[in-house]
Amino acid sequence: MTSPELCIKVVPSILDVPAAQWDACANPGACAAIAPAAEPGGALQAAHEADRVVSQQDAYNPFISHNFLAALEQSKSATARAGWQPQHLVIEGSGGTADAVAPTYLKAHSRGEYVFDRGWAEAYERAGGNYYPKLQVAVPFTPATGRRLLARPGPRAAALQTALAAGLIALCREYRASSAHVTFLPETEWEHLGQQGFLQRTDRQFHWHNADYANFDDFLGALSARKRKVIRRERRDALPSEISLHWLTGSDLTESVWDAFFAFYMETGSRKWGRPYLTREFYSLVGASMADRIVLIMAKRAGRWIAGAINFIGSDTLFGRHWGAIEHHPFLHFEVCYYQAIEYAIAHKLKCVEAGAQGEHKLFRGYLPKTTYSAHYIADPGLRRAIADYLKRERAHVEADVEELEAYTPFRKNLTLEAD
Repeated sequence: MTSPELCIKVVPSILDVPAAQWDACANPGACAAIAPAAEPGGALQAAHEADRVVSQQDAYNPFISHNFLAALEQSKSATARAGWQPQHLVIEGSGGTADAVAPTYLKAHSRGEYVFDRGWAEAYERAGGNYYPKLQVAVPFTPATGRRLLARPGPRAAALQTALAAGLIALCREYRASSAHVTFLPETEWEHLGQQGFLQRTDRQFHWHNADYANFDDFLGALSARKRKVIRRERRDALPSEISLHWLTGSDLTESVWDAFFAFYMETGSRKWGRPYLTREFYSLVGASMADRIVLIMAKRAGRWIAGAINFIGSDTLFGRHWGAIEHHPFLHFEVCYYQAIEYAIAHKLKCVEAGAQGEHKLFRGYLPKTTYSAHYIADPGLRRAIADYLKRERAHVEADVEELEAYTPFRKNLTLEAD
């Protein structure tokens, strides 16, 4: 796929794109390196402050970094055998340097996406069509918003994004894929793809917003008295005297720590999803390449780790991913995943905590509803018409749902707060 100025190609592995070139498209304004620090005021704190001078578009997102996506492939978590065949789009300039990229996968199923289209697949197959393969522009297994049409900043950025969208449609035709899906993208890219003929879909998550709180008690002071009481009781009950909590980052992330966390992931993931997606090697790889962008919040009892949650650190956002435990203790999940994430964000002056998909229970713990976006190219005109009609009604339902949820926030009624 070419134009007079652009060469669009498909590469079967992110390793075929030099890391510096990929990251110049994905995270162009971010700090190149971060030194580890476990306490506020250290090198990590200074790096966060440096990150925050860049524009929102250029803010560092760990999940679209070369290191993260390469770890998924090298660990065999996201490969053709797992139903995630890398087919990354790359636009090269005249010098052969990547000017724009999109993390793209040829999918044989709809697992690990968190934007659910199985109903579409079943309807199309009942009508005699083949929904799979399909194309997915996404970060596998990661329901976190971030840029997807990764163009280097500059006057050509919009044209490069348009070319990526056209390349995705052309790739659909080449592979006889039923559809192409761009998920958890920013609203600006969602609108841009809508102008290119992609169908528009919305959903919602719950994010915590930092109103420059000095500490956790300062945050509690913004809540109604009843909610403050409930949260204090939950935190007290979650941590009997024999359980201690630890923030592990940088050199703290040893192989023995990853062994313990992987055991949590397998125990909880096997019950929750049926088949966990990530391999043990994935954690070693991200631990080696991204240790200073990761914080594990771990619980210990009687000298051994019993539970933990993994979080990735962006320029101004703490991204909570998944948690696991080998012992059950009341409210420990809320403490490790939500309250400790808030504590960490306040201590490191991060503006937001994204706590993953779904979960209305997060609302009463200070996490506000936030609309998420996805865009969908559907090749078959009949299926496209049916899905377009469905999405029109679904968007209205999501909008009404967010408005209703906002009426039940735990914050005092005399406060004016905005979601991130």
